[in-house]
Amino acid sequence: MSDQLKLAAEPRTEFGKGAARRARAAGKIPAVLYGHGSEPVHVLLPGHDTMMALKHPNALLTIELGKDSELAIAKDVQRDPVKRVIEHVDLLIVKKGEKITVDVPVHLVGESFSGTIAMLEHSTLQVVAEATHLPEVIEVSIEGLEDGAKIHAGEVKLPAGVELATDPEALVVAITTPRSSSESTEEAGEGEAPAAAEPAAEAASDEAAE
Repeated sequence: MSDQLKLAAEPRTEFGKGAARRARAAGKIPAVLYGHGSEPVHVLLPGHDTMMALKHPNALLTIELGKDSELAIAKDVQRDPVKRVIEHVDLLIVKKGEKITVDVPVHLVGESFSGTIAMLEHSTLQVVAEATHLPEVIEVSIEGLEDGAKIHAGEVKLPAGVELATDPEALVVAITTPRSSSESTEEAGEGEAPAAAEPAAEAASDEAAE
């Protein structure tokens, strides 16, 4: 489950791309805090501390703004497509005891049968859980599974108090045996055989006509 992390925020008084660039240059990250019917509050977060906190999926954050504080989770994190640095964060206010819907990363544990590989079809599962007890990852065991084995969302064991929101029939993991290059070549050759025979048949037809 996610730990509670504190971030000291400060009010954001300047807006626009230029102001955002200056804030990031000063080691601050623009963010907006919203939820529970309150007006959105624009703040600046400490860059390094925020980056470290958001390495934990679904981290529960305590946003301290002056004498006030709010519990929140990051609902959207915008990153630079090249540098991958955080450019902006949307923070959703949550309350203790409240249940919310979040996407949780799937982590495969164990090894499937020798010679097989595990194909992860869903990298996350959507679940409903208490805001103060959100899982960071959901572990799915593939230990000893053989070729053809499949695990659907409804078969995944979830932590206590966590409910599945993803379609139970959704395929999460499929175990398969990779085809060798020789097998692929043979299949391709078999598929091309009829086409290769066509010119010979046409030549025989022309000779008969002469």
